[in-house]
Amino acid sequence: MDSEVRQLFLGTGIRVPCLVRGDASAQPLLLLHAWGESRRSFDRLVPLLEEFRILAPDLRGQGDADKPVNGYSLEDQARDVAAILDALALESAAILGSSSGGYVAQQLAVMQPERADALILVGSPLTLQGRPAFADEVEALADPLDEDWVRQSLLWFPLGQAVPGWYLDDRVADGLKMPATVWKSVLAGLCQAVPPTEAGAIHAPTLILWGEQDGLLPRSQQEILAARIPGSVLKTYAGTGHVVLWECPERVAADTRAFLAGL
Repeated sequence: MDSEVRQLFLGTGIRVPCLVRGDASAQPLLLLHAWGESRRSFDRLVPLLEEFRILAPDLRGQGDADKPVNGYSLEDQARDVAAILDALALESAAILGSSSGGYVAQQLAVMQPERADALILVGSPLTLQGRPAFADEVEALADPLDEDWVRQSLLWFPLGQAVPGWYLDDRVADGLKMPATVWKSVLAGLCQAVPPTEAGAIHAPTLILWGEQDGLLPRSQQEILAARIPGSVLKTYAGTGHVVLWECPERVAADTRAFLAGL
């Protein structure tokens, strides 16, 4: 299947690369990666979604995108996503967000609801207010980052199912591409934001996928998230931790296809 990585220039002058794969006439599906990752976190998912026009950018400050000193609030990140759609000449798309990528997707759906045809929230939070247990480690970061620290940071999210070693190595490579200031700024932007479902309403059809062993996002919050999005569907993955995308790409793909086909 034809694919390319396009260099997109947002209205702010920031350059972000974006994987574009699939037939131009197919339904567009925008993939938003988590904090500290890149478009390559979807490498195991993308081949399973061949019926869609896949759009997978590196978000500001992460992967191979430009790394400015500012622009990392949750609203800024949502505006970047809208600018990515503009640069791709798309009025809207279905949006799949992994972890904090789903938080950004929620914010876009609140701020610019006409841009989100549907949401697939994969291990996505209801709220990130408060200080996560690993925040002190992040605050202590300095350049150059230590590879052992980045690898150990993956243990913040215990796995319920096996993940290929090469894939974990790629996530370490993603983390090493981010300056310490970006690690800090993105986390601060997420944690300081008013939760999207408290700031406004989400009306896009929404599928919520959550791992029952998620030690970061309790089930009670996922149930509140589902209750706040009218008509949303919450599916629980047994034996799965927070990083649902890493552990269950085949199931995420199957549930995404079924959900979007039913709209």
